[in-house]
Amino acid sequence: MPEKLDFSNVPLRPTSKREIRLLETALIVGTLYRPDIMELIRDPLEKATWLDSLAVAAAALAREKAGYTVSQIAEELGRSETTIRAHLSGKTKAGKIVRETYEKLARGQLELSIPFIAGGQQELSEELEELRLENEKLRKELEQCREIETIRKQLEEIRGEIGKLEAEKKELETRLEECAEKAKLIEEIRSLVCGTQ
Repeated sequence: MPEKLDFSNVPLRPTSKREIRLLETALIVGTLYRPDIMELIRDPLEKATWLDSLAVAAAALAREKAGYTVSQIAEELGRSETTIRAHLSGKTKAGKIVRETYEKLARGQLELSIPFIAGGQQELSEELEELRLENEKLRKELEQCREIETIRKQLEEIRGEIGKLEAEKKELETRLEECAEKAKLIEEIRSLVCGTQ
């Protein structure tokens, strides 16, 4: 017998991490069980891409509804601000579909009757866990990239300082040569003056 999912307690404007996760989960589940999406994710080649895009779009929308800025969302999800904006503005298909799910949820029209067959729920949980692990891995890679970028900027600053020091060294060498020439000239004048007395 199909089990009905109750979305009535899902917060539309989350105020805590827990509520954000509730809204995010409702958006993912509500979107994944749309017939058109189920058809799309049957293709093994499309499945990983679609699941990832839908998960990111749902996570981004849930955080936007909680009042996060685009940069906060991008940092938390380990994606670029451009990607997050594209999902939130509906420029991506995943972003558009997830927003439609949110609107149904807001109107109280999101109802799902899911025939949970043995292992089906477990399979979905495993796929979501895989996506979370991949997301965590991407976050770590992004953090490493940020550290590398910081080091690169520091190296650029050091190179700039070295360039300035080299210019100062050349200027000092030029002055030193000028001083040596002046000292030589003074010595020659002294010899001439002393020699004539």
